[in-house]
Amino acid sequence: MSGYAYDDERTFAAMPPAQGSAFARTWWGRAWLKALEDTALDGEQLKRGRRQARAGAVGAVSVRPGRITAVVKDRDGSSYRSDVLLQELSEDDWDRLLDLAVESAGHIAALLDHEMPPHLVEDAAAAGLELLPGIGDLDPECGCEAWDHCPHTTALCYQVARLLDEDPFVLLLMRGRGERALVEALQERSAARAGAEESAVEDSVPEGVPAEEAFAARDILPPLPAPPVLPPAPGEPPSLDTETAPGPGIDPSALEVLAADAAARAHRLLAEALAAPGRGRAGTSGGADTGADTVSVTGTVSVKGTMSGTGLGTAEQTLTVTQDAVRLAAGSPPSWIVARLADGSGRRRAELDVATRAWRFGGAAALAVLEEEWTPGAEALARAKAVLTEAWEDDARPVLRQAGAARWTVVGAETQLRLGEDGRWWPFRKERGQWIPAGPADQDPAAALAALSAREE
Repeated sequence: MSGYAYDDERTFAAMPPAQGSAFARTWWGRAWLKALEDTALDGEQLKRGRRQARAGAVGAVSVRPGRITAVVKDRDGSSYRSDVLLQELSEDDWDRLLDLAVESAGHIAALLDHEMPPHLVEDAAAAGLELLPGIGDLDPECGCEAWDHCPHTTALCYQVARLLDEDPFVLLLMRGRGERALVEALQERSAARAGAEESAVEDSVPEGVPAEEAFAARDILPPLPAPPVLPPAPGEPPSLDTETAPGPGIDPSALEVLAADAAARAHRLLAEALAAPGRGRAGTSGGADTGADTVSVTGTVSVKGTMSGTGLGTAEQTLTVTQDAVRLAAGSPPSWIVARLADGSGRRRAELDVATRAWRFGGAAALAVLEEEWTPGAEALARAKAVLTEAWEDDARPVLRQAGAARWTVVGAETQLRLGEDGRWWPFRKERGQWIPAGPADQDPAAALAALSAREE
C-alpha cells in the first residue's frame, strides 16, 4: 500500500488485481464489506463490482473526511468518477472517543500499531458512537448516475476494504480525523492523564510502571540510543583441527559445520532485529529457522530452539532429531553432511530433499503437513469446507475432491491443498507420482492456489 498523505487527505496508488484472495482479512475490513453488502439492493451489481475490483479496474483512491473517491473503468474503456460518503463524527463524538481510548493503554498500543482494538469499538458503541459503518451508512455517488450502489461504487468499496486491512486509520480519516492529529491528541491526553495520576499520589515514589503503559507510551518517550552496527558477515567459527585427538564420539568436522550454522543464524537474527527498530524482531524473509542449543549431525541429540519465519509467531519449541536434521539440510551444507543427515534421520536422500523443500516454505509446520496426516474434528472440518466454498467466485471455483482427512485435490490438475492444524492452507503439486510442497501457506485457499499457478507460469 503506497501513496502520499496530508493530515486531512490520503491518496493511495491503484492496487494490482486481487488474484483469488479474499478482499478483507481483518475483522474491521470484513465489517466494512458487510455494511456494503447489507446496504446494496441488487446482488448482481455487487458481483459485477467485485469482479471489477478483482480485475484491477479501480484507479488511485482518495480518502478524505466523509468521502472516498476513485475513477473506475469498465471493460469497454469508459471511466466513471465514483464516490462513497460516510458521516463524520462530531467534535463532541471525537472527545468522547479519545477519552475512551486513553482509558486503556492497550487501545493506544493497538492504534499506534495500526490495528483496530475490538474493545474500543465495543466501548464506543456502548457510548452511542459507531466507528464502523452499518446498513445504509455507505452512501454512493457515481458518474454513471445510478441511484443505488452500482458496480463502480461497489468496486471502490471492495478496494477500500484492502486498504483498511493494512491501516484502520483510513476508516478514522473517513470519520473525520487524520492519523497525525489523532496520534497527537492521544499523546496529549495520555500525558495529561499520567500527570493527573502522578499528582494524586502523595509522598510516594513509584517503583516502575506496568509494561503495557510503557509500551503504549513508546511514541511519546525520547528515542533509544542508536543500535549497534551489523557486521558484514557472520563470524568465522574456530578451527577444531588441532594436534590433540578428539574425545570418543566427537567429530571435529561436523562440529565446525554446526558452529558455522549457529553463527549464520545469530547474524540473521541480529539483522532482523536491527531492520525493525522499536518493534522487536522482524519476521524472516524466505525460509524458516530454528535456534538450537545442541544438535548432532549423526542424529543422536535433540535440540531446543526458537521458531521464526514460519508464520507461527515466536514460540519456544523442542525439535525432534529428524526435524533438526531437515533444518540443518535446509541450510545447504556440504553434500557429505547432507548424506549423514539423511542417514541419521532415517530418510533416503530424495526424501530428505522433499522434506528440506517443505522446511524452507514454513519450518516445522510445513514439515508436519508433508509427513503427517491429521484428522480435523467435525466442527473444524465444516469450517474448512465453508472456507473452500467461499474462497472463489462461482465461475472461478475449481472442482475439489477430498483425498484425505484434511487434503483436497484439484480435479483435472496435479495440484492439491492441505489444511494445517493452525488453519492455514498449503499448496502441493504432484511430481513423478509424489506430492511435494509447492509454496508457503496462506489463510486463503484460493490465494495459495493462485500463488502456485503464478509460480508455474
